[in-house]
Amino acid sequence: MMPIKQLDIVVVGDEELVNALRLAGSSRYYMIKDDHDIRENVRKALTELITEPDIGIVVMLEDYAQYAEDLLTQVRKGRAITPVIIEVPSKFGTKYPNVRDYYRASIRESIGFEVEI
Repeated sequence: MMPIKQLDIVVVGDEELVNALRLAGSSRYYMIKDDHDIRENVRKALTELITEPDIGIVVMLEDYAQYAEDLLTQVRKGRAITPVIIEVPSKFGTKYPNVRDYYRASIRESIGFEVEI
């Protein structure tokens, strides 16, 4: 029997998202402060995370995706299975008109088939 490798869940977000997911058990995080370096900080965090082999899931605010679209495309179109990057809405709402379709397409793209719940 092959051993199961434990992968980390990392949060990239503002103080509220990071604190909420830390309460849920996530121990790795990048808290992005609301300042003039948001773009730089998001890109730095994602660049570091996509090269680490122990990262399984990256949860990030969908507002931050605009700062690193090229990195997100690289990860999603790459041959590697991990990390899976999940964009979550901010407290102000989502930019996707149909969130259910967005997550369904994201899951299908990540694992190769559709999951019905």
